[in-house]
Amino acid sequence: MSSNHADRRSALAWLGAGFGATFLTACGSSPAEAKGFKVTYSDAEWKKRLTPAQHYILREEGTERPFTSPLDKEKRKGTFLCAGCGNALYSSETKFDSKTGWPSFYAPLRGAVGTSTDFKLGYPRTEVHCADCGGHLGHVFKDGPKPTGLRYCMNGDAMKFRPA
Repeated sequence: MSSNHADRRSALAWLGAGFGATFLTACGSSPAEAKGFKVTYSDAEWKKRLTPAQHYILREEGTERPFTSPLDKEKRKGTFLCAGCGNALYSSETKFDSKTGWPSFYAPLRGAVGTSTDFKLGYPRTEVHCADCGGHLGHVFKDGPKPTGLRYCMNGDAMKFRPA
């Protein structure tokens, strides 16, 4: 085998390893920690209070598969709440169909959410979490409709719906 083929294989192996590491870290490697939030529980208590899917998203910063949440198609008037603590997060009046497969909103209720920067995919994204319990909800992007131009792309399993 020529050294050119060996160099190419080595480069491909390093590329594959880099992609694998990026993919694995993108899948929620660091659980949400309670740092000064109004609602706090131990991990064991969160596991008792939440379904496995809710725990994966809210406490392990996971992401549900697109087009799997009934809340993506929810059209009634009402309020979307944090599935972890019941904090009111979004009004149905700010919900829109982003065609991404996740419930999307152009604005949260005042003081309902907080944000931080995550680099799990190798580039900065703005993560959205519940202001009361710190649970991971999703991410916010700058490609939404007027009046804000923002798209709060939320995991349906991180929320519950309360009809008006």
